[in-house]
Amino acid sequence: MASLPLINHHHVSLLYALQSTTANTPKVFNDSPSSMAPLPHSLISHQHPNIQSAPPKSYGKVSERSTAHEETGDLKQESQLNFQAWRLGVETNTLRSWTVVPPECVEYVKSYMVGTGSQYGRDSYMVAKESMAYINSVKLSGDGKDAWVFDVDETLLSSLPFFAGHQYGGEGMDDDAFIKWADLAEAPPLPASRSFYAHLLELGLKIFLLTGRYDYERSATEKNLGRAGYHSWEALLMRDPEDYEKSAMLYKSERRLKIEQDGFRIVGNSGDQWSDLTGYAVGDRTFKLPNPLYYVA
Repeated sequence: MASLPLINHHHVSLLYALQSTTANTPKVFNDSPSSMAPLPHSLISHQHPNIQSAPPKSYGKVSERSTAHEETGDLKQESQLNFQAWRLGVETNTLRSWTVVPPECVEYVKSYMVGTGSQYGRDSYMVAKESMAYINSVKLSGDGKDAWVFDVDETLLSSLPFFAGHQYGGEGMDDDAFIKWADLAEAPPLPASRSFYAHLLELGLKIFLLTGRYDYERSATEKNLGRAGYHSWEALLMRDPEDYEKSAMLYKSERRLKIEQDGFRIVGNSGDQWSDLTGYAVGDRTFKLPNPLYYVA
């Protein structure tokens, strides 16, 4: 199986638009494979908002309109730079324990998640591609004990439809509202992750789903995963009452250790939070998916 390409007719295309059972769902991917083509001019212009058209002609001093236009461009550039610096801090685990997307970053989070070309979709695709290259290079035991651990939200399923109604993280995380939304079982899949998941099953790996969701959400979670095209997992591990007050890092470390104690070898571990990938019993290699929407310690 080492020669299996990332994209083939057996898998759902990694580049399709995120689909939801609800209307007007923001899309992570464009509707066609062209989303992986070189950045379109509109996206490049968005990334460099200081690129302005020629200012209106004026005779003598610079017109007030031109000056205001340049000041607006400077402010947009500063906001973009602030967002890039903030997101770098988030993705490298430099910024920790943040509870809300800064107001000046909200529009850029939206643009990153659903804008032209969807950089979020491209970043997720890159993680899946590297995960695929890695597992194809691993010599598996073939004894049924090789395992991969996945987080669920923002790793296999996307909560983007929920956060689109909550200022893309600008309102902070409302746990009760999220649980009610998750109970609808309508979260769409991340296409790149779903295709990689299917490849792992073809290779014979055992898949463990390790989520921070609570045990009373099991029925809705299983229903949502099935609707999104996920199946045949070894176990869906959720927080039991004794886990409710534990940090995500401790809870997930304990569950991964139990997987290893049961005789499985965790050859890979995918998650969108650093608390999914740190602690102990993290596996042979970890893969971090992007998430500028919320932070879980």
